[in-house]
Amino acid sequence: MIQILRTDSQNPDFKDLVSLLDTDLAKRDGEDHSFYAQFNGITHLKHTLVLYEDDMPIACGAIKKFNETSVEVKRMFVLPENRGQGFASKILTGLEEWAKELGYKTCVLETGLRQPEAIALYKKNGYQVIANYPPYVGIANSVCFKKDL
Repeated sequence: MIQILRTDSQNPDFKDLVSLLDTDLAKRDGEDHSFYAQFNGITHLKHTLVLYEDDMPIACGAIKKFNETSVEVKRMFVLPENRGQGFASKILTGLEEWAKELGYKTCVLETGLRQPEAIALYKKNGYQVIANYPPYVGIANSVCFKKDL
């Protein structure tokens, strides 16, 4: 049974999944990790999702205000053994629905060239590559996306 919980960054399951995400990103990003890590704090995230399969937390994601009309998608992660089953798309769709309920019109996000599966996910879900926005302007590994809701 699949359940998606709306919560915040204080949720222990969200924190555990983000810790695994950070470990994965540290390996992928290498010496660039400290640059990216400074923009990925979770302390003040008020809109997070945790996806459970049979009561086990297996995926997460979050949104945070980017500007008056947009949110930024953050902290997307699915346990490696649960990938390829559509869970990331379920989280992304849930975040988009929540953003619309909150009155936002657009989602933006940043991912890295070293995360080809993330790039494929966002393209599959209707996101368009845009010019890198601050603080990612000029960062060769960063790929920024936008989707109108």
